Amino acid sequence: MVKGYTEKQWGRDCKDLPAFIIKRLPVRLTFDNNYFNALYQEIPIGGYTKLVANLLDGIEVRLNTDYLENKEELDALAEKVVYTSQIDAYFDYKLGYLEYRSVCFEDEVLDKPNFQGNAAVNYTDRETPWTRIIEHKWFELGKNENGNDIPKTVISREYSSEWKSGDEPYYPVNDAKNSALYVEYEKLAESE
Repeated sequence: MVKGYTEKQWGRDCKDLPAFIIKRLPVRLTFDNNYFNALYQEIPIGGYTKLVANLLDGIEVRLNTDYLENKEELDALAEKVVYTSQIDAYFDYKLGYLEYRSVCFEDEVLDKPNFQGNAAVNYTDRETPWTRIIEHKWFELGKNENGNDIPKTVISREYSSEWKSGDEPYYPVNDAKNSALYVEYEKLAESE
């Protein structure tokens, strides 16, 4: 179960991956879907989009703005700027590219009220090409704004894929080569 899923997720033979990747996968022998051992785990009412919109209320937000292309202008707006994207991109890949994994999604509207009864189900077998299916309605308990059942459902199949420049980098590859390169970029970051 773990080997096939891990190889599918990371696109590599398990023997090339550090053991901590396998160790971090939660194993469930019950229907308890808690990922963390926390007393309270919830999804905000209205979802994360509404939560973030409320947090940003009254704050200027610029969409479709590349920080690196507008660095000088954007840096002048604040005393401190927190950059949260790829560290290798920040330094214009001058030490080389770090490796990432990306994700592709295939969405489908189904003419039924329930597909899998959960927000996310992982497909751990090697033969299924997707890593998980997300059924979006279960993030909001499958009800509309009036509390009625939603007659259709939307699912997204998630496929792990190799990353290339221009793709969204979802997961950094944490092997010895990339870890060593990251340390060098980290030294550059500490100098700023």
